[in-house]
Amino acid sequence: MAAGRVETGRVEAGLVEALLPSAEPVRFLTDGGAAVRGRQRYAVPDPELLRRAHRAMVVGRRFDAQATALTKQGRLAVYPSSHGQEACQVGSVLVLEDGDWFFPTYRESMALVSRGIDPVEVLSLLRGDAHCGYDPQVHHTAPQCTPLATQTVHAAGLAYAERRKGTGRVALACVGDGATSEGDFHEALNFAAVFKAPVVFFVQNNQYAISVPLERQTAAPSLAYKGIGYGVRSERVDGNDPVAVLAVLSAAVEHARSGNGPFLVEAHTYRLDPHTNADDASRYRTDAEADAWRKRDPVARLEAYLRRRGHLTDEDVAAASAEAEEFAGRLRDRMNADPELVPLGLFDHVYGTPDPQLDEQRAQLRTEIEETPSSEEALS
Repeated sequence: MAAGRVETGRVEAGLVEALLPSAEPVRFLTDGGAAVRGRQRYAVPDPELLRRAHRAMVVGRRFDAQATALTKQGRLAVYPSSHGQEACQVGSVLVLEDGDWFFPTYRESMALVSRGIDPVEVLSLLRGDAHCGYDPQVHHTAPQCTPLATQTVHAAGLAYAERRKGTGRVALACVGDGATSEGDFHEALNFAAVFKAPVVFFVQNNQYAISVPLERQTAAPSLAYKGIGYGVRSERVDGNDPVAVLAVLSAAVEHARSGNGPFLVEAHTYRLDPHTNADDASRYRTDAEADAWRKRDPVARLEAYLRRRGHLTDEDVAAASAEAEEFAGRLRDRMNADPELVPLGLFDHVYGTPDPQLDEQRAQLRTEIEETPSSEEALS
C-alpha cells in the first residue's frame, strides 16, 4: 500500500452480524397460538400490552369490515382493507409513546383508529375530502400517504430534527413491499443511517404490490436485507404473530430512541381482501393461497395464547366483541349523515399566509355562491 493511504473496504465481521436479520422470521406463536419452544432473541411483551393488542385487533377488524361495507353503500369513495394484517396495524402504534410520530400509508386506517384518532376523521380522505381529516400536529401522525415511500423521507427528516432538538422522540414509518422498490425508500434509509435518525421503517410485506407478486419486486433473500447495505440494523418477523410483532417493534423503537440510529423491520403477512374495493384479487392469486393464510389468523392466535396463559377469559372476549359492534354502529350512523360542504374551505390550507391571487379567487367564489339561487329559490 502506498505511503499515506488508508486501507479501505475492510469491515469487522461483528459489525456485519449485528446488522443481519434472523435466518427465519422471528416467531413466538405457532399457527394455533401455542408458544414456540426455545430461547428467544427478544423479550416477551407484558401480558397487559398483549390484552390491549387483542382488544384493539378485535375492534380494528370490525372497523375494517364496516369501512368496506361503507364503500358498497356509496359512503366512501375507496377503501384499502388491512384484513389479515391486524397484528401489524395494531402493533405499529402500540409500541409508540404519545409524543412519537407515526407515518402511515393509505392502508393504515386501522392503525390510526388504534392510535385513538376519530374514525370519521380517519375516513375523511377516503370519503373524497381534499384534506387529511385529522390534525397531524395534535396526534403526532402524518397524513395518510398514497404515493409510495415518499413518507419515509419525511419520517427520516423529522426524526433527525427530533434528535437535533434532543426530545427523545422517534418516528415509525409504514410501507408495503412494493414501496421498497421506490427510490425514496432507499434515500430515506441512507439519510437515516448516516445521520443516526431515530426512525423505524416498518415494511408490511403482504406478498403483493396490488397484483405484482414479491418475486417481481426483489431478488434479495428477504426485504429486510435492503437495510444492510446502508448500515441499518434489520430484522424480519412473522407479521401474523402479534406477540412477535410487538416484541420486535418494541426492540426496534428502543434501539432508535437510545441513539443507535434507524431500524428496519420486515413483517411477513398477507392481505386477505382485495387491494381496494376496486380490485379483483382473483385475477392474480388463488383461493387456496388465501385460505392457507387464514389459518394463521393473528386475532385467533393471540386469543388462544392468552387463554392458555390465563390472561383472557370468555367475559373479556365477549366485552371486546361488544365494544367492536358498538364502535361499528356509531361509525355507521355518523357516516350515514351527509357531510356539510363548505366550498370556501377550498382555500383555507393552501398557504400559511394567503397571497393576493388566492384572496381574489376566494372573493370570486364567494360572489358566485351569493349570486346563485338556492334549490328552494330555484323551485319557487
